[in-house]
Amino acid sequence: MKHQRRTFLLGSLAAAGGFLGSLVLHKDRQSTSRLAAAGPKSPLPSSSLPTNVLGKTGMKLPLLGLGGAGQTPIDKPDAEKQAVEMIQQALTLGIRYFDTAASYGASEDHFGKVLPTYRSDIFLASKTAMRDRDSAWRELERSLKRLNTDYLDLWQLHHVSFAEELETIFSANGVIQAVEEAKEQGIIKFAGITGHHEPDIIIEGLKRYEFDTTLIPVNAADIHHPRPFISSVLPVAQQRQVGVIAMKVPAYGKLFRPGVLSGMSEAMGYSLSQAGVHTCIIAAETVEQLTENVQTARAFQPLDAAALAQIEQRTQATWEDHAFFRDWA
Repeated sequence: MKHQRRTFLLGSLAAAGGFLGSLVLHKDRQSTSRLAAAGPKSPLPSSSLPTNVLGKTGMKLPLLGLGGAGQTPIDKPDAEKQAVEMIQQALTLGIRYFDTAASYGASEDHFGKVLPTYRSDIFLASKTAMRDRDSAWRELERSLKRLNTDYLDLWQLHHVSFAEELETIFSANGVIQAVEEAKEQGIIKFAGITGHHEPDIIIEGLKRYEFDTTLIPVNAADIHHPRPFISSVLPVAQQRQVGVIAMKVPAYGKLFRPGVLSGMSEAMGYSLSQAGVHTCIIAAETVEQLTENVQTARAFQPLDAAALAQIEQRTQATWEDHAFFRDWA
C-alpha cells in the first residue's frame, strides 16, 4: 500500500507542478527491479560500536557514522572501486549510519551500489538544498534512484544559513511541504535541518518546525567563535529532544596541526562529550583512516570538564583558521 500511496502522491504533484513526468508513473516498478537486482538480503551482525539513542527518533545509532562528502573516494565519480571497498569495510567494522546529500558528487551512486543489500540493518540519510516544494520533490526522487532504495531514514534540509531561506522553506510552497508529504507517505522516516554558518538560523528553524534531528559543527575550535554552535544550539536541541549529529569534528584535519590536538581521539572525544550530542559523522580518505576512526569510537570514554578545558585552551590561539567552514553558505 505504501508504494500505491506514494505513486498517487507524486503523480498528483507531477500534474500540479509539471515535473517528474512519466518517471513517476513507473518509479515503483523501477524501485522493485533495482532492489531485486541488489541480490538477497545478507543480515549484518550486531555492531561493536557504542551507541546512543538519537533524540526523539528513538533510533539507537553507533557513535560514529560515515560521511559521504569531503576528500574521500565516496564522492568521486572516478573512484568507484575504492568507494565500494570503503563502504563494505565500514559495514564490516560496525558502521550502520551513512550520510550523504544530493550535491555530494557520486556519493549517492556509490552508496547505492552497496547498501541496498543491507537496507533494513542501516540508517541512511541524505539532504536537499532545494528550498521550494517542487524542486525538493525532484531532488528526493533522484536521491532515491541513486541510492537504490524506496525510502530514507532521514531527509535533511542542507546548509540552511539565512533568514530569507527560512521564509521560503516555511512558505506555502516551501520545501517543508515536501517534507510533510514525504513523511506522511512513508518515503522518509525523519526530517532534519543542517547548517554550519549561523547558529541562530538553526535555532529559529528548530523553533518553527518539529525537526527530528540537526546536523551542526561541534568541535574544539568552534567553541571560540563569537557565535558558537555548542553553547547556543545544543541547549535548544536538548529542550526539544532533537537528535544532534556532530560534523566538522576534526575541521578537515586542521585540528591535528602541531601544537593543537594530538589526533582523532581528542577531536572525537571532545565532540561526543558535549551534552546533547548523540553521534557524529566523519568522512575518511582511506580505508586505513576509516579503520582508525572506528577504533577511536570503540574506545570512546566521555571526557571530564578538566580535559575539555585543556583541549579548548590549545585551540584558542588558532580557532579562526580552524573555523574556516563558518564562512561557507
